Amino acid sequence: MAVQVLTLPGWLSSGPDHWQSRWERLHGFVRVEQHDWLTPRRGDWMARLEDVVADAPGPLVLVAHSLGCILTAAWAAHSRHTGRVRGALLVAPGDVEQPDLGARLPGWAPIERRALPFPSVLVASRDDPYCRFERAQALAQAWGSRFIDAGARGHLNAESGLGDWPQALDWIAPWCDGAPGTPHTASRDLA
Repeated sequence: MAVQVLTLPGWLSSGPDHWQSRWERLHGFVRVEQHDWLTPRRGDWMARLEDVVADAPGPLVLVAHSLGCILTAAWAAHSRHTGRVRGALLVAPGDVEQPDLGARLPGWAPIERRALPFPSVLVASRDDPYCRFERAQALAQAWGSRFIDAGARGHLNAESGLGDWPQALDWIAPWCDGAPGTPHTASRDLA
């Protein structure tokens, strides 16, 4: 059965020029639509992800950005369906434990720090305004994720100039086994 790739945007969702939105258009990946992007509630977002994963016809790959990374860790700690996930790409996790972001996103702290029960890659930027580089490294270690240093690229969003971001497709390819549009090449780090 073909692998389905689910995108998990962060707070306020991902706009049309964001690499997640581009991947959805180019490769047929499916966005997990949340009921409220403006004032996200962790329990509601977890329940929505649980429903989508439970209803999926086959294996999955999760592709999360920002708050979507925090959602992935929280969901994985409580779900009975984590065995359906082949892997997760976690990009630019939003540090909801830092005071300014936590105040705008109440109920998301503390960040779940249990190891993820599936393979994962965490990609972080050295100048992300929403998560210090060292915090991202610590989250990768806690979650058991392979860590990739993206250099100084901001929040790894549309403003970062990533375009269609083909390198990141390489990082999920080993989990995809023929998902539409994904390359079948060995993963490589950013230069």
